Amino acid sequence: MTTPLSNGRQADTERHRRRGLEAIAAAVDHGSPLTASAIARAASVDRTFLYRHRDLLETLHTAASRPATAPGAGPAVTNTSLQADLANARAARLAARVQQLEKHLSQHLGNQAWRESGLGSPAGIEELQRTITQLEQRAVDLTAALEERGAELEAAREANRQLTRALNQRK
Repeated sequence: MTTPLSNGRQADTERHRRRGLEAIAAAVDHGSPLTASAIARAASVDRTFLYRHRDLLETLHTAASRPATAPGAGPAVTNTSLQADLANARAARLAARVQQLEKHLSQHLGNQAWRESGLGSPAGIEELQRTITQLEQRAVDLTAALEERGAELEAAREANRQLTRALNQRK
């Protein structure tokens, strides 16, 4: 059973489909972009309308994959050729990046091998020597302080012994 509401929706869908097909045909004739967004805009429908109607989307993709038929326009540009150009550009960019990373890795490994071989001086040798000198001086100072404390302790023990003897002799 069909109702006036469902008949109206069906008629509205048919109008949208017809406008979509006309927009695809016009884009092919004028050499306009054949994308879902462009066709939806030209047909005054939502992009999701095209995705819900797979036959319209297939018509769009078929039209986009055909070469442009402009007279004297030179080589045909299709969606496939544009995708191939994009893939080639990405491959070239990735190849350049790989070369850059290989060069960086080579330099890093070379520097590491140079340091590990002992042929080159370490990068902050002066800083390390300065630190060693400071630590040696600190060790000498601490040793002197320890000897002084040891002497004071020995003097305190001796004084304690003498006081203990003096107390023991009084008794």
